[in-house]
Amino acid sequence: MARLPYAQHDRPDRQALVDRIVKERGSVLHLYAMLLHSAPVAEGWLNYLTAIRQKSDLAGDIREMAIMRIAHLNGAPYEAEQHAPIALKEGMTQAQLDALPDWRPATVFSDKQRAVLAYTDAMTRDIHVPDDVFQAMHAHFDDQGVVELTATIAAYNMVSRFLEDLQIHSHDPL
Repeated sequence: MARLPYAQHDRPDRQALVDRIVKERGSVLHLYAMLLHSAPVAEGWLNYLTAIRQKSDLAGDIREMAIMRIAHLNGAPYEAEQHAPIALKEGMTQAQLDALPDWRPATVFSDKQRAVLAYTDAMTRDIHVPDDVFQAMHAHFDDQGVVELTATIAAYNMVSRFLEDLQIHSHDPL
């Protein structure tokens, strides 16, 4: 159960934002039901994550692989539950999803994917990415791709920390 009650999203002063969330996300997910305690934060969050997920040029399979690895590293089951179907739709295989917890010995990842996973691990675990890890990743991405991948990893670390600190779960009643 979440540490705070979920915000009521049927209030008239939140209706325009709720309508936008439903339009862009399909429904008011538990994450947004919590964020709606602060409409400005919810709106900023929606803008940022929409840019990351829907407006960047980063390939969907790469984006979702990084998100799923972050969910594993940060022990964020809600994030994993929400993104596993998206990852499969974007081109990840079930074998790749299954291998994410111990990806280094796995043979199901390309060199590019391995560089992304190493970069994701370094950003998530250590904050400071070693030069060799950065260069291995940068070999596969132009400057725009590096910025978009880095922003994606940073954003979804924020998401998992928010989810886990407030104990947001998909089975909670709204």
